[in-house]
Amino acid sequence: MPAERLRGEPVAKRLRESVRDRVARLDTPPTLGTVLASDDPSDARFVELKGEAAAAAGMTHRDRRLDPEASPDRVYEAVGELSRDPTVDAVFLQVPLPDGVALEAVRERIAPEKDVDCFHPANLGRLVAGTPRFRPATPAAVLRLLSAYDVELAGAAVAVVGRSAVVGRPLANLLVAADATVTVCHDRTADLGAVTRRADVVVTALGEPGCIDGSMLAPGSVVVDASSIRRETDDGVEVVGDVDQSSARSVAGALTPVPGGVGPVTLAALLENTVTAAERRRGGPG
Repeated sequence: MPAERLRGEPVAKRLRESVRDRVARLDTPPTLGTVLASDDPSDARFVELKGEAAAAAGMTHRDRRLDPEASPDRVYEAVGELSRDPTVDAVFLQVPLPDGVALEAVRERIAPEKDVDCFHPANLGRLVAGTPRFRPATPAAVLRLLSAYDVELAGAAVAVVGRSAVVGRPLANLLVAADATVTVCHDRTADLGAVTRRADVVVTALGEPGCIDGSMLAPGSVVVDASSIRRETDDGVEVVGDVDQSSARSVAGALTPVPGGVGPVTLAALLENTVTAAERRRGGPG
């Protein structure tokens, strides 16, 4: 029996409706500020999608585009300007960054109260401590999807494939807080398939197309592919994830499609964090 498709759009739609209702109750619309220093069309499209989603929710979008050859100081200053601007409620930095730009230095320039993707060390520390100011958008989207499809995490064995500071590590901490038993896999994991075959839930965020296939999964397992990779084909551009969908579909019990799985929920989760930041800055519940 083919795996159930864990489609993200129904989950994202409910979250977007909630965000629009909250935005409508504010005296002024929230403003999301983004910084992009890349000439990769995929990165530009991701930022454009954020702006479109913000506008659809009744928010405004402050988009800062920098030349990929810009000096590190220029990138740091762009982030700092948005963080200091009293009309901006949330700041999002699109990665990857240009060569020479230290991620650690950028993180510290994002105001923690505007740091809606949990980059600042203080926000990461709060997340690890179990009292997050914000849940990063992609990890939050993964948890919302699993909850929406009634996937029980308490007591489940979960393999997180990827240990980035943006997805893998914060997601692992959130899953531990949900009482899952979590194994984090990475490029030094000796036998990745041996780990993933023991997992009730597998979440991938490596950005390597086809690195997980059906032979690496337990029958009936739940597979969430958090990667979104644009690549050229003879027919144009396609978006794929880490999971080989054709082989995984006959083994897994449930599987997110790519595109159409985690992506829509990630965008909605970013909007939710933005309106939360705006509510807090205006003295509301947040």
